[in-house]
Amino acid sequence: MCLPVTGCGAKLTLIGPTALALEYVVRGDIGALKIPAATVAAQCDNLWQATCFELFVALDDGGYAEYNFAPSSCWAAYRFDDYRTGIRAAASAAPVVEAMLTKHRLGVSVQLDLGALVPDLNRRIGLSAVIEQQDGSKSWWALQHPSEKPDFHHRDCFALQLGAANGRDGNSL
Repeated sequence: MCLPVTGCGAKLTLIGPTALALEYVVRGDIGALKIPAATVAAQCDNLWQATCFELFVALDDGGYAEYNFAPSSCWAAYRFDDYRTGIRAAASAAPVVEAMLTKHRLGVSVQLDLGALVPDLNRRIGLSAVIEQQDGSKSWWALQHPSEKPDFHHRDCFALQLGAANGRDGNSL
């Protein structure tokens, strides 16, 4: 079986003490993917059930935050007390989410300030993606899969350690 996605990656740039810019890129036969249509930016639930990109951020109290960004420009922010427990909406400034489509590339850029949740970006994060095909099948992409079954909430998926913003170019994945 030949999957339409030939690659999935991300670039992260620290742009302030609590702000970052993300660029997620999917390469392949983009026409074979089910991509939510562009709409007015809004906070929406259940984005992870379709093509979306995610950011997980470890918090100082042992909990974590999950952010979902859809190519439609919709987004979601959740706070968990522990592994998949204590879920609630996270205090968050609205991110700016923009998508760019070509025949062989889907790019989604995000600018996000995490200041409502974290005092700085010196913490572990996870970057991931859910990619849905036109036939409804899905693939799951992450910096690291700690087990056979994808589980973005697993702490071992938080595979990137960020440092405080210092004016450098940022971190690339």
